[in-house]
Amino acid sequence: MADVAQDVFVGVCTPAEKRCGGPGSLQPQECDATGQWQDLGAACAFECTGVGTCTRQSCAGGGDGLTNCGPSASENCCASPSVSGGTFSRSYDAVYYTDPGFHATLSDFRLDKYEITVGRFRKFVDAWVAGWTPPAGSGRHAHLNSGSGLNAGAGVYEPGWDVTWNARMPTAKAYWDMGLICNATYATWTATPGANESLPINCINWHAAEAFCIWDGGFLPSEAEWNYAAAGGAEQRVYPWSSPASSTTIDCSYAKFSGGLGCSSSYTVKVGLESPTGDGKWGQADLAGNVWEWTLDTYSAGYETLCTDCAHLPPPSSSSHVTRGGGFGGTSFDLLVSSRDYGTSESGGIGARCARTP
Repeated sequence: MADVAQDVFVGVCTPAEKRCGGPGSLQPQECDATGQWQDLGAACAFECTGVGTCTRQSCAGGGDGLTNCGPSASENCCASPSVSGGTFSRSYDAVYYTDPGFHATLSDFRLDKYEITVGRFRKFVDAWVAGWTPPAGSGRHAHLNSGSGLNAGAGVYEPGWDVTWNARMPTAKAYWDMGLICNATYATWTATPGANESLPINCINWHAAEAFCIWDGGFLPSEAEWNYAAAGGAEQRVYPWSSPASSTTIDCSYAKFSGGLGCSSSYTVKVGLESPTGDGKWGQADLAGNVWEWTLDTYSAGYETLCTDCAHLPPPSSSSHVTRGGGFGGTSFDLLVSSRDYGTSESGGIGARCARTP
């Protein structure tokens, strides 16, 4: 972690003043009414901005695809709203999917507001080429793995990153450039920064998505977490924006998709372009449309009958992982909260977003 302390720590301050860190602390701090520094919250995972807040390293420094997301191009692309836990029925909306028998209970978590942008992923590629790799076991849902955490059965817990996966990732920038243009028509990556920085990164395989989220202080969401956030929890929404939950209203103002509705002929669009119209209950944008999104789980045709913070965990050799949310070429059916698919490799239609501790 970079040294983020930027002032002289004299132990006396002006009330309401803010700073990064203090003696023995990397937390953002604020001066209280007595002139003493007080921690504001959890320690910064990466960079303290100097005004009492933290930012993820993929957005540090600001710029295109980092701090210009959303419809007004003025939001932090690393925003990560909290999702309140609860119980819901997986892949159930009482309209198109009518089997409520697969219940899941989720703990609180955070899910990034935006899909990973090209600009954010560019920083990750630079870090990887410079030699960064995920530590063994990293990327676990740390708040759930202390004994009752994310599991695929009693006593079976999420293993995190397997260092043998490093070999599945390019090492040189030139190889990243080639791999990230998996489809000349649909790929959003460019070898140098350009007009695509605010588009969602695509042409990333599951391992690259997982590694990015680890590098950025998070993890891939489990399929249950993704489904829960998109469904509005127990509301069981048809689409992430459905209000009432049973509403089947969908058009080009809600999501980027094909669907024969005369939507823009462009492929992907800037993340959050349809926000807030198409946002989910907890504020996440593009949970339907733009690009499909990788989740943690290995694909399985069915669900566990009952689960608590569960996932269908990937065996080391697995290449088939669940994707959710539909994409720019999808129909309105693909964009249903209850729809699911899977991928085995990178695709111009698949990107990702990260989840984080609550």
